[in-house]
Amino acid sequence: MPIENIATWLNVAGMSVFAASGALAAARKRLDFIAAWFFALITATGGGTLRDLLIGAPVFWMQDSTPVVLCVIVAALIWIAPLRWWPDRALEWMDAAGLAAYSVYGAGKALQYGAPPVPAIAAGVITGCIGGVIRDITAGVPSILMRNEIYVTASLLSAFLFVMLITADLAPPWPSTIGFIFGFALRGAAIHWRLALPLHRGH
Repeated sequence: MPIENIATWLNVAGMSVFAASGALAAARKRLDFIAAWFFALITATGGGTLRDLLIGAPVFWMQDSTPVVLCVIVAALIWIAPLRWWPDRALEWMDAAGLAAYSVYGAGKALQYGAPPVPAIAAGVITGCIGGVIRDITAGVPSILMRNEIYVTASLLSAFLFVMLITADLAPPWPSTIGFIFGFALRGAAIHWRLALPLHRGH
């Protein structure tokens, strides 16, 4: 599979599931459709917007209307579906898939724009995490970063594995696949077992 196709798939997958998680957050607040679309948009584009600004790339959704249209479609599908169709933890699992996909995609785009490995990994983490943070803050709920669960670590794992395997010249699609699977698995384990890193002891 050409690397361009892998990048496109990761981008669309990450955008779709993040948009769905944003729209579902709005639906659970009993908000109207425009609010659902807005939540979908800021969740799906927040991390990528900051990434593009940092790496000197054109902001992706200002150059192409597809992300905005995709968010409208996803928001409509989520908004018209009864809430009983969505399990209580559906938002967390959609967010986990978006986190892993976007972390890999963001790191890859940073590499394409000439970022060294370490900044590329950081760009992947920013891409994967910022949209969910913006969604939670806008929804008025505690940010995922404040819930004492493994979250950024899972994003870091996805981006790190991808960049290291690319640097080691592992042929595609393995760097993207391995980065996504391991990051998603770690976040999934954290969701299922409420795993967390040790807290600061305060003294």
